[in-house]
Amino acid sequence: MRISEEDARRVAQAIREAERKTAAEIVCVLARRSSDYAYVPALWAAFVALAAPWPLIAFSHLPVRLIFATQIAVFIISAALFSLPALRIALTPRRIMRARAHRAAVEQFFTRGVSGVDNRSGVLIFVSLAERYARIVPDIGVAEKIGQEEWRGALDLLLAETREGRIADGFVAAIEESARLLSRHIPPGGKDELPNRLYLM
Repeated sequence: MRISEEDARRVAQAIREAERKTAAEIVCVLARRSSDYAYVPALWAAFVALAAPWPLIAFSHLPVRLIFATQIAVFIISAALFSLPALRIALTPRRIMRARAHRAAVEQFFTRGVSGVDNRSGVLIFVSLAERYARIVPDIGVAEKIGQEEWRGALDLLLAETREGRIADGFVAAIEESARLLSRHIPPGGKDELPNRLYLM
């Protein structure tokens, strides 16, 4: 995950400018990944180790003890290999990664105080890079006024830029589009309740 201090400042400034147009609070979170998927290497290594003895049994006359020792070695080597971050992510089913990223977004919604904003007018903009996942999570006070489909434009801008490696540009574009939507339904006013910054996790 590469985002410079200058990029973080740009995102913070975009949040400040957006919140001048609306009383809603915008919080941005960027995650390198939403889970360490620690069980994945062991699971795949177990599959490989379970399959390893059969060719030895079928095509060799090795003693059983040596076959078992080979099986253990295969498990250890496979687990170490599958623990490499890129391989671990590649071996994790997409459905599981999306579920973990969604759970992380919901956790950040509460952890960062978005749910505690006056009039329930907080919005979380969340990106998890390893899972290639992005989500905009509005609180109930916003969701009652702006339907989920209306956030699609902001989400598309966010995804288009982050796919090209322009993470800060993606956040800035999504913040600006979110401000446009929010200003139509939640006019400016009130105090700035949450820090204007990009959270990294």
